[in-house]
Amino acid sequence: MSRIGKKPIPLPKGVTVKIAADAVEVQGPKGKLRQPIPPGIVFAQEDNTVVARLERDDAGLKKFHGLARSLVANAVTGVTDGFKRELDIVGVGYRAELKGKQVHFALGYSHPILFDIPNGIDVAVDKLTHLVVTGVDRQLVGQVAANMRRLRKPDPYKQKGVRYTGEVLKKKVGKTGA
Repeated sequence: MSRIGKKPIPLPKGVTVKIAADAVEVQGPKGKLRQPIPPGIVFAQEDNTVVARLERDDAGLKKFHGLARSLVANAVTGVTDGFKRELDIVGVGYRAELKGKQVHFALGYSHPILFDIPNGIDVAVDKLTHLVVTGVDRQLVGQVAANMRRLRKPDPYKQKGVRYTGEVLKKKVGKTGA
């Protein structure tokens, strides 16, 4: 049995959980999330915690025990605190602007890149070169940040591009003219 799957999920004040056969709905101060759960995993609410259990002792189910618990724990964290990813844009003339539900990127291409912001995600642009992606769904926040980074990946030679804040790049040395 999974050690992570055995840990109970504490419920902070203001968070309500509805457990269905195929999903767990979590509602809190920041929003509402519906997390589908794999078949064979059962959730039960005890006092101020939620516990994940296996329906039957099967080797095929054990691998989903910790996963299901982590997904529901992320949903609880998302509706209480939310998640955030920060991106930096590095390069001369590289910048981003927020216009409505779109982010306009200037990343050295011959045209501006328009990035549509999905529902449930908020993007803030600071100083034209720093982006903050926030939301309640951890998977969606990470995917949106990865899609923005993919527009112009950091170049290992010139160190230009869109990167996560704090990401350390290994600089490659170019060819010498000797």
